[in-house]
Amino acid sequence: MISSMLNSLRCMSTSSKKLFIGGLSYGTDDQTLKEAFSEFGNVTEARVIVDRETGRSRGFGFVNFAEDEAANNALSAMDGQELHGRNIRVSYANERPSGPRSFGGNGGGFRGDRGGFGGESGF
Repeated sequence: MISSMLNSLRCMSTSSKKLFIGGLSYGTDDQTLKEAFSEFGNVTEARVIVDRETGRSRGFGFVNFAEDEAANNALSAMDGQELHGRNIRVSYANERPSGPRSFGGNGGGFRGDRGGFGGESGF
Protein backbone atom coordinates (compact mmCIF):
# COMPACT_ATOMS: atom_id res chain seq x y z
CA MET A 1 0.00 0.00 0.00
CA ILE A 2 2.76 2.44 0.90
CA SER A 3 4.55 1.64 -2.35
CA SER A 4 1.47 2.48 -4.43
CA MET A 5 1.03 5.73 -2.50
CA LEU A 6 4.64 6.69 -3.19
CA ASN A 7 4.21 5.91 -6.89
CA SER A 8 1.08 8.09 -6.94
CA LEU A 9 2.97 10.95 -5.33
CA ARG A 10 5.81 10.57 -7.82
CA CYS A 11 3.31 10.63 -10.67
CA MET A 12 1.61 13.78 -9.36
CA SER A 13 4.76 15.69 -8.51
CA THR A 14 6.74 14.88 -11.66
CA SER A 15 5.76 15.60 -15.21
CA SER A 16 8.13 13.51 -17.25
CA LYS A 17 8.01 11.40 -20.37
CA LYS A 18 11.44 9.80 -19.86
CA LEU A 19 11.94 6.77 -17.63
CA PHE A 20 15.11 5.18 -16.29
CA ILE A 21 15.05 1.37 -16.44
CA GLY A 22 17.58 -0.40 -14.19
CA GLY A 23 18.43 -4.04 -13.61
CA LEU A 24 18.09 -5.05 -17.25
CA SER A 25 19.19 -8.46 -18.45
CA TYR A 26 22.29 -8.35 -20.64
CA GLY A 27 20.14 -9.94 -23.36
CA THR A 28 17.74 -6.97 -23.50
CA ASP A 29 18.29 -4.69 -26.50
CA ASP A 30 16.64 -1.48 -27.75
CA GLN A 31 13.91 -3.32 -29.66
CA THR A 32 12.89 -5.71 -26.88
CA LEU A 33 12.90 -2.83 -24.36
CA LYS A 34 10.60 -0.84 -26.65
CA GLU A 35 8.28 -3.81 -27.10
CA ALA A 36 8.04 -4.35 -23.34
CA PHE A 37 6.92 -0.76 -22.70
CA SER A 38 4.84 -0.02 -25.82
CA GLU A 39 1.69 -1.52 -24.29
CA PHE A 40 1.47 1.61 -22.10
CA GLY A 41 1.56 4.13 -24.95
CA ASN A 42 3.56 5.51 -27.84
CA VAL A 43 7.27 4.89 -27.15
CA THR A 44 9.28 7.51 -29.05
CA GLU A 45 12.67 6.03 -28.09
CA ALA A 46 13.99 3.06 -26.13
CA ARG A 47 17.71 2.78 -25.58
CA VAL A 48 19.83 0.27 -23.70
CA ILE A 49 23.12 1.83 -22.66
CA VAL A 50 26.16 -0.16 -23.77
CA ASP A 51 29.83 -0.07 -22.83
CA ARG A 52 31.78 1.91 -25.45
CA GLU A 53 34.69 -0.50 -25.53
CA THR A 54 32.96 -3.89 -25.37
CA GLY A 55 29.54 -3.09 -26.83
CA ARG A 56 27.99 -5.07 -23.96
CA SER A 57 24.90 -3.80 -22.15
CA ARG A 58 25.59 -1.89 -18.93
CA GLY A 59 22.31 -3.22 -17.47
CA PHE A 60 20.22 -0.05 -17.72
CA GLY A 61 18.43 2.05 -20.28
CA PHE A 62 15.87 4.75 -20.96
CA VAL A 63 12.38 4.79 -22.44
CA ASN A 64 10.78 7.98 -23.78
CA PHE A 65 7.02 8.26 -24.22
CA ALA A 66 5.00 10.71 -26.30
CA GLU A 67 2.67 11.40 -23.35
CA ASP A 68 3.25 11.94 -19.61
CA GLU A 69 0.31 9.69 -18.74
CA ALA A 70 1.82 6.74 -20.63
CA ALA A 71 5.09 7.17 -18.70
CA ASN A 72 3.17 7.34 -15.40
CA ASN A 73 1.26 4.16 -16.22
CA ALA A 74 4.41 2.32 -17.29
CA LEU A 75 6.24 3.33 -14.11
CA SER A 76 3.37 2.14 -11.89
CA ALA A 77 2.94 -1.15 -13.74
CA MET A 78 6.54 -2.14 -14.50
CA ASP A 79 8.57 -1.10 -11.43
CA GLY A 80 9.70 -4.30 -9.71
CA GLN A 81 8.34 -6.57 -12.45
CA GLU A 82 10.27 -9.28 -14.25
CA LEU A 83 11.64 -8.62 -17.72
CA HIS A 84 13.76 -11.27 -19.44
CA GLY A 85 14.44 -13.06 -16.14
CA ARG A 86 15.39 -9.97 -14.09
CA ASN A 87 13.34 -7.77 -11.77
CA ILE A 88 13.66 -4.27 -13.18
CA ARG A 89 13.61 -0.91 -11.44
CA VAL A 90 11.68 1.88 -13.14
CA SER A 91 11.87 5.53 -12.12
CA TYR A 92 11.72 8.95 -13.69
CA ALA A 93 14.97 9.82 -15.44
CA ASN A 94 16.95 12.71 -14.01
CA GLU A 95 18.04 15.11 -16.69
CA ARG A 96 21.78 15.54 -16.76
CA PRO A 97 22.95 19.14 -16.57
CA SER A 98 24.38 20.36 -19.84
CA GLY A 99 28.02 21.31 -20.12
CA PRO A 100 31.22 19.49 -19.32
CA ARG A 101 31.05 16.64 -16.82
CA SER A 102 33.17 16.79 -13.70
CA PHE A 103 34.78 13.60 -12.47
CA GLY A 104 35.94 15.04 -9.14
CA GLY A 105 39.30 14.64 -7.51
CA ASN A 106 42.36 16.43 -8.83
CA GLY A 107 41.76 15.26 -12.36
CA GLY A 108 44.21 12.38 -12.07
CA GLY A 109 46.85 14.39 -13.86
CA PHE A 110 50.61 14.51 -13.44
CA ARG A 111 51.91 15.98 -10.18
CA GLY A 112 55.57 16.94 -10.21
CA ASP A 113 55.92 16.77 -6.44
CA ARG A 114 55.41 13.00 -6.59
CA GLY A 115 58.46 12.02 -8.56
CA GLY A 116 58.11 14.11 -11.71
CA PHE A 117 60.48 14.20 -14.65
CA GLY A 118 63.82 15.97 -14.58
CA GLY A 119 63.16 17.96 -11.42
CA GLU A 120 59.92 19.61 -12.54
CA SER A 121 58.17 21.24 -9.61
CA GLY A 122 54.54 20.42 -10.41
CA PHE A 123 51.65 22.78 -10.75
